[in-house]
Amino acid sequence: MNSKEYIASGILELYVAGALSEKENEEVYAMMQKYPEVMQEVLSIEAAIVQLTAATSATDTTGIFDVIQTELNLSDDTSRETTIVPIQKPRSIFRYTGWAAAVILGISLIYSVLKTSDLQSELEVVQSEKEALKEQIYKANNDLTAATKLLSVLRTKDIISVPLGGQAVSPTSYAKVYWDKKANQVYLDLQGLPDPPAGKVYQVWSLTLNPLTPTSLGVIEGFSSDKDKVFDVTNTNESEAFGITLEPAGGSESPTLEQLYTLGVVASNP
Repeated sequence: MNSKEYIASGILELYVAGALSEKENEEVYAMMQKYPEVMQEVLSIEAAIVQLTAATSATDTTGIFDVIQTELNLSDDTSRETTIVPIQKPRSIFRYTGWAAAVILGISLIYSVLKTSDLQSELEVVQSEKEALKEQIYKANNDLTAATKLLSVLRTKDIISVPLGGQAVSPTSYAKVYWDKKANQVYLDLQGLPDPPAGKVYQVWSLTLNPLTPTSLGVIEGFSSDKDKVFDVTNTNESEAFGITLEPAGGSESPTLEQLYTLGVVASNP
């Protein structure tokens, strides 16, 4: 902690007020020896307290006692008219004590407010971290559930696996379809497709071959942001092949064959 942070911490006020432990006093003294600005701050605090208490002092009454002594010496002179001299009550030490206590109380309250504020900030940080951790755990649990479900589907003996190879527009592209006919569900592994350009989406098609009839199974939303690149769509068709084309955002009514990225035929039963 540098000298500015140390001065701003409020410990010097507690030092002047005598509210620190012996060890803390020693630490403050060491800082005063090390940093002249810390020593100057302590002197400034002490001067401020002295000015505060001096501002409440009563009028000097030293001369009153000389008057009293004169009056006592002349008390035997019966011809002299007796004069009553009003004497101001001497200032009580309790007034100084009261001001000192008020100063100490004020410093303590400021110190407590600062500590409470710091504690509140720490609690808010901890709460924020706790909520972030809960969100991560929730997401991990959901991901695990989805992965477990997918593995269960892929290991079903009735699942139909259809590899989709790259076409002229993108020969290096590839994908794979896992078709659960009983559940009318298709799972798409699209790891082999590049991210679509801005304003474009991939659209999945179910095809019958004779005559060639395409039926849209929907567009793939959020492709670029999905880490696993595994998607699922509903398919109630008697599909003989599957294809994936690149289409304008929102999809098309019929496939753009010039943008056919992958195509695969469902294997016939032996």
